[in-house]
Amino acid sequence: MATESIYLVENKIVIELKTVECFTDVHTAQILTYMKLGNFPLGLLINFYVKLLQNGIKRFKI
Repeated sequence: MATESIYLVENKIVIELKTVECFTDVHTAQILTYMKLGNFPLGLLINFYVKLLQNGIKRFKI
């Protein structure tokens, strides 16, 4: 079962929190869509379903 939450920080950064086994192209497309539609320059996709959190973070910039 996957869960997710989406946050917007100071109208600049989209943060999407997930608990999935691995990121897919759908996850990438989803955060990029939020960023483009809202004209937000930075996005973080964070997966908490990893042993080391550092391995579960992807950064996006447009």
